[in-house]
Amino acid sequence: MTSAVTEASWQQEVVEADKPVIVDFWAEWCGPCHAVAPVLDRIAEERAGELKVVKVNIDEEQGLAQRFGVYSIPTIMLFRSGEPAATAVGAQPKQALERQLGLTAES
Repeated sequence: MTSAVTEASWQQEVVEADKPVIVDFWAEWCGPCHAVAPVLDRIAEERAGELKVVKVNIDEEQGLAQRFGVYSIPTIMLFRSGEPAATAVGAQPKQALERQLGLTAES
């Protein structure tokens, strides 16, 4: 399951997280964002003990989008110890997304 993150909750939810965090930068009007949402839900469910998945609505949290250079959506970033570690842009199948984020053995 994913949860929404705002500028106010960023520090606690991402920077201070005790495990890696996948951040999905998305918008309500973005078709590909809706297409990738079930993929991220599945990753969150399968890896519940090892990482968490959160969502940032770029229309509501423009400052976060700008801070991390989000120009296209969906942009999915993996944060480790509060720092960006990997980025994937665009809706992708689960295996491709996991590979781009460094979550597979062959990555």
